[in-house]
Amino acid sequence: MTLTPRLIAMLTLPPLLWAGNAVVGRLAVAQVPPLLLNAIRWGVVVLVLLGLGRQAIATAERRRDILQRWRPLALMGLLGVGAYNALQYLALTTSTPINVTLIAASMPLWMLLVGAVFYAERPRRAQVIGAALSLTGVATVIGRGQLATLAQVQFVRGDLCMLAAAASWAGYSWLLARPPASMRGAARPHIVAVDGQRRVWTWDEALLVQALFGVLWAGSAAGLEALVSPRVPAWSPAMGLAVAYIVVGPSLIAYALWGRAVAAVGPTTAGIFANLTPLFAALLSTALLGEAPHGYHAVAFALIVAGILVSSRR
Repeated sequence: MTLTPRLIAMLTLPPLLWAGNAVVGRLAVAQVPPLLLNAIRWGVVVLVLLGLGRQAIATAERRRDILQRWRPLALMGLLGVGAYNALQYLALTTSTPINVTLIAASMPLWMLLVGAVFYAERPRRAQVIGAALSLTGVATVIGRGQLATLAQVQFVRGDLCMLAAAASWAGYSWLLARPPASMRGAARPHIVAVDGQRRVWTWDEALLVQALFGVLWAGSAAGLEALVSPRVPAWSPAMGLAVAYIVVGPSLIAYALWGRAVAAVGPTTAGIFANLTPLFAALLSTALLGEAPHGYHAVAFALIVAGILVSSRR
């Protein structure tokens, strides 16, 4: 499909919003515990989605369909909502938005690993080469440009948290691509319209169901955080605006635009645009946080993008 200006805008805005999430999250976790911030974010998202996608749970029959599939849906909620976002906010307590988004851009490597280990998916040669390039880019970030002495590097906890977050998102993505039998084909949950027509969930209905399970995980993690490392949040009008942003921008607008754009152009082309996130994070960090990028960030970005391009070749 030809990339029209409309599609380019739909593919560019989500990475910008996700980069903003990293920068705003960096500011927010200094005032609000990271796991609590994640629970609040998705709690508010659920409230909004109840207005948009309530048809998915509107009847007893539809709720029963969901409960019959609670295991895969709970796992999706854990990996895509509870773990990924919580680990990202944890990462931002000790790492920078540039590092976090660059490490997140290593997703193709984790996709290959999860596919090989859990789905017996043999990677193509180009994918292995691309993954190696992406891994080199990630190592450049973690080693702060000192690849020769990477073995002696004192790992920042945030970098490791973001590696775990990337692995979690890869698992979530595979569950979407290869769902269990109860979540694919004719067995998928459906909604019967008034005229008797069957349809599958829309993006907001699907996200609502996943977020309902995810917010349970996020809330449990926030409760554990309060017991293990209690900290009183410092609420302010600025924090209210920050929460509003991470709910509306990265969680709702980005998901909606990205889903439509990926459906139109395919995941390969979309993946190239997704790697604009570190670039936007570097620009926003410099403008808003005064955290200027270093030369090794540019090298890492080039390696990661090269890995994506190579692994996408047929």
